[in-house]
Amino acid sequence: MGEPEAGSECAIGAAAAGPMADTQYILPNDIGVSSLDCREAFRLLSSTERLYAHYLSRAAWYGGLAVLLQTSPEAPYIYALLSRLFRAQDPDQLRQHALAEGLTEEEYQAFLVYAAGVYSNMGNYKSFGDTKFVPNLPKEKLERVILGSEAAQQHPEEVRGLWQTCGELMFSLESRLRHLGLGKEGITTYFSGNCTMEDAKLAQDFLDSQNLSAYNTRLFKEVGQDGKPSYEVRLASVLGTEPNLDSEMTSKLKSYEFQGSHFRVTRGDYAPILQKVVEHLEKAKAYAANSHQEQMLAQYIESFTQGSIEAHKKGSRFWIQDKGPIVESYIGFIESYRDPFGSRGEFEGFVAMVNKAMSAKFEWLVASAEQLLKELPWPPAFEKDKFLTPDFTSLDVLTFAGSGIPAGINIPNYDDLRQTEGFKNVSLGNVLAVAYATQREKLTFLEEEDKDLYIRWKGPSFDVQVGLHELLGHGSGKLFVQDEKGAFNFDQETVINPETGEQIQSWYRSGETWDSKFSTIASSYEECRAESVGLYLCLHPRVLEIFGFEGADAEDVVYVNWLNMVRAGLLALEFYTPEASSWRQAHMQARFVILRVLLEAGEGLVTVTPTTGSDGRPDARVRLDRDKIRTVGKPALERFLRRLQVLKSTGDVAGGRALYEGYAAVTDAPPECFLSLRDTVLLRKEARKLIVQPNTRLEGSEVQLLEYEASAAGLIRSFSERFLEDGPELEKILTQLATADAQCWKGPQ
Repeated sequence: MGEPEAGSECAIGAAAAGPMADTQYILPNDIGVSSLDCREAFRLLSSTERLYAHYLSRAAWYGGLAVLLQTSPEAPYIYALLSRLFRAQDPDQLRQHALAEGLTEEEYQAFLVYAAGVYSNMGNYKSFGDTKFVPNLPKEKLERVILGSEAAQQHPEEVRGLWQTCGELMFSLESRLRHLGLGKEGITTYFSGNCTMEDAKLAQDFLDSQNLSAYNTRLFKEVGQDGKPSYEVRLASVLGTEPNLDSEMTSKLKSYEFQGSHFRVTRGDYAPILQKVVEHLEKAKAYAANSHQEQMLAQYIESFTQGSIEAHKKGSRFWIQDKGPIVESYIGFIESYRDPFGSRGEFEGFVAMVNKAMSAKFEWLVASAEQLLKELPWPPAFEKDKFLTPDFTSLDVLTFAGSGIPAGINIPNYDDLRQTEGFKNVSLGNVLAVAYATQREKLTFLEEEDKDLYIRWKGPSFDVQVGLHELLGHGSGKLFVQDEKGAFNFDQETVINPETGEQIQSWYRSGETWDSKFSTIASSYEECRAESVGLYLCLHPRVLEIFGFEGADAEDVVYVNWLNMVRAGLLALEFYTPEASSWRQAHMQARFVILRVLLEAGEGLVTVTPTTGSDGRPDARVRLDRDKIRTVGKPALERFLRRLQVLKSTGDVAGGRALYEGYAAVTDAPPECFLSLRDTVLLRKEARKLIVQPNTRLEGSEVQLLEYEASAAGLIRSFSERFLEDGPELEKILTQLATADAQCWKGPQ
């Protein structure tokens, strides 16, 4: 179709508004569902390795249930209700009942997709974007299915009680409930409903003053009759108030006065869930391959028992030292993306097996890392004093419990360990194989002539990007720190800020971390830095050679990697909320920022043009001039990357915010008119795939792998069979924990 005239650009996108509101909040019936394939990697494990993987997987799946309590007030009840329904009748049996109750096939499928979505996201908010999703069928029809089900006939009071508790909230799209957020901005269970961003900042300052990490905490505020607030900082642990003289945590569990406010540090959050995690980590320990794994698990057990992040750090040290294990794993309160303040960790646990062929390429990348780090556009003083050679493996995931499955991971997230002890990188090969595959007819916003090239090279280019992003993105850069004794880890006299030409004026004080200092922008800013490093270094011939690309193929990999990034920058608009002027997904915000930087470079490097699609509805086209990637794109990215790193190294929060929030602003300024284009993006969006994971089951002394079909029903069956022995007990635990805090979630008045 024809191009719009210059003056009509913004109007085209605006025409798509109106009917979009509801589709944002449902999962479509034709949502993609894929199964994780790890059969061959599992087959190659010894019987001892299988037992180790099995018990670690059990620990991860139990711990993942805590995410329900970390997401929304109603999520634990929805999970318990679904769990009861499908334990009494599998999806096929329930279908017969649903059709008899008057549901259409489409309506029943919509319910299955909703249930699969709740299991997949461990709650009723999308893990990628933090948007609520609701069942795409009438509430009264779903009520008939639930109250007439086999589960309701077996336990009428319990099922009716669950429905009465969560039915309204399951469907509600009241404005505050549409997204995760703090105070009036959204819903969160990391903070009581009366907390504001000011409370979060005060609590962070308090935690910093006591050298306590926020990773395994939640914050609850009470206002006394005198109008003065008091705060409970609650740590996740098996133990509650029981005295335990040997623990470094016991001395922290008391009341404090801080800046005129009362703080109380308690523990015992998620206690019965963490008890099950600990029990299965103990069992795994018996099958550990070496002393590093044994000591690692002992420290994790101590961490979850006592509520100690210090113990988790010790466990992470042993984990870093456990180089190249056959069975790789990590578990704990890890990623802080979903905390509105950006410092509390969501529970996750993964277990995976090494993919040797791809891991060999990553080993070559690690071997070249010290040379490649020198190519990054900041002075040597801004790089770590010594590159701590990490493990970098491609893994086939057996289990990934939590709210979602990433493509790659660089952990641990503890700044002090990363700077002095190192880290590990993993690329999740069997996730990449299924989660990011795209059908040609569903490829949006690209020119026809780019589509075949994109489909051919997206997978290989993403392997390159993930490798660079994790190893040399997250793995690069130094933080300038003054320790508790006043000593600096950089030379104040000789180190010069390349942006100002002056000596270093700011740094991190003892107790301050990247997350605590940069809080709400920390995750996205760091993802942006890592993504930029990937784009920048993929231009290096040595990198392309490592991954087996040369000549025209190498150039195509570079082009598709950059094209994928600028397309992702446009797709990112789905994750922006105009009403609150806020971003809901750290990686997508980062990609939009990179798109803005490359657009700003000018000279026709990147263009984003509104058009009309062949269906007569608003559309858009993203173009990247491949001949200008090195001449225009690289210098622009170089300048931007240097600024990102300098502001991060020096802990310059004001400068970092000004830079990052400036690029992240979404406006209707021409020529792109991004605010209007957002309507077009929503109109054309494709739902993120659901991933079906296998189970392991102990039969005698052998561990069996159980696989499921790639469908909503298959995903539901995988969860029904995950907790065969103690499903009812877990439902009771979840609802009791949720009920104990139910009064805390009332929003600001």
